[in-house]
Amino acid sequence: MDNKEILVTEEGYNELLKELNDRKSKLRYEISERIKDAMKEGDLSENAEYHESKEEQNKNESRIIVLEHTLKHAKIVKHDEKNKDTVQIGSKVKVKDLEFDEILEYNIVGQTEADPVLEKISNLSPLGKELMGRKKGAVVTVNSPGGQVKYEILEVN
Repeated sequence: MDNKEILVTEEGYNELLKELNDRKSKLRYEISERIKDAMKEGDLSENAEYHESKEEQNKNESRIIVLEHTLKHAKIVKHDEKNKDTVQIGSKVKVKDLEFDEILEYNIVGQTEADPVLEKISNLSPLGKELMGRKKGAVVTVNSPGGQVKYEILEVN
């Protein structure tokens, strides 16, 4: 893992911190209890519950390492109120897909917070990169697998 700053919103930082705390306390305990219970059943070589719990333990510990690294290198980005009409991390942006005449809304967030289902796109995503630093009325072009897509920025909040 590299040691670059990882940009996050304050909300995203708090979510990562909560996940880390949950994984280190509650989830670790639950997994260790399942392992203990499975060990009581005898022969571990054919004990599926034991092997599944150990695999889950490994995944949990790996995620803890990633979360600790992310939090260590996180830089909380506050929305600059002086430039609130400029797209930045923390902005809510309404855009119009000019080809399909479709209105879309996105929250611009750091890469660890991105969740397209929740309309959160990373500042490092193709669309996020193009939107960053732009203002209402700007038209951006994004390369996609289907070709170039043009968006007009309708609102920046």
